[in-house]
Amino acid sequence: MSRRLANITLDNLDDLPRRCRKCVFWELDPVSGERARDAGDSALEKEAWVSSVLLEWGSCGKIVYVDGAPAGYVMFAPPRYVPRSVAFPTSPVSSDAALLMTAHILPEFVGGGLGRMLIQGVAKELMHRGMRAIEAFGDLAWEGPRCVLPAEYLLAVGFKTVRPHPRFPRLRLELKTTLTWREDVEYALERLFGTVTPDIALRPV
Repeated sequence: MSRRLANITLDNLDDLPRRCRKCVFWELDPVSGERARDAGDSALEKEAWVSSVLLEWGSCGKIVYVDGAPAGYVMFAPPRYVPRSVAFPTSPVSSDAALLMTAHILPEFVGGGLGRMLIQGVAKELMHRGMRAIEAFGDLAWEGPRCVLPAEYLLAVGFKTVRPHPRFPRLRLELKTTLTWREDVEYALERLFGTVTPDIALRPV
C-alpha cells in the first residue's frame, strides 16, 4: 500500500469530498458564505479562495492519497486569510500561528495512521516558514458533523487551551511536539479526523 502527501492546488481541489469541495464555512465571513450558498456559487468561491492564498502565501492544505485514491485532507492558513475566524468569541488567533481550519479522513481509511501523516506534514511545512504553532477553535458541545473541530479530540492530541470559553475555546499546539508524537496519540488523531465531516449548511457562529 502506497501513501503520498500532496499540497492542495487548483489541479487537485476536486479530489476533496464533494461536501468539502463546496464548503466555504471558513473561507468567507458568515454573511458572504450564506449568500454564496444561496446563489450556488460556493464551489467557485472555494476555488477563488484557494487560488488567492496560494498566490499570496503558499500551500494552504494537504491531501493524502492511498494507492492513488484521495483518502483525507487538512486545510490551514494564517488567520488573516480566514474571515470566519474573527466571528469566534475567542479570536484572534496568535500572530505566530496558523489556523487549523478543518480536516477529514474518509471512513474506509480510518485507522491507517493518516491523521499523524497529515498533521506532521503541516507542522514541518509551517516550521520551515518560521511559524511556531497551530491553533484551532474547538467546540465543547460537538455532537455531530461540523466544520468546527471537537475540543475534546483536540485536547487529546496535545492542544492546550489558550483562551477558554463555555463553547468555543481557542486551543494551541506547539509545532515541535508534533514531530515526536507517541504512538498512543494515533487513536485520538484518527477519531479527530475520522469523525469530522464539514457541513455546508452551518449557521454562523
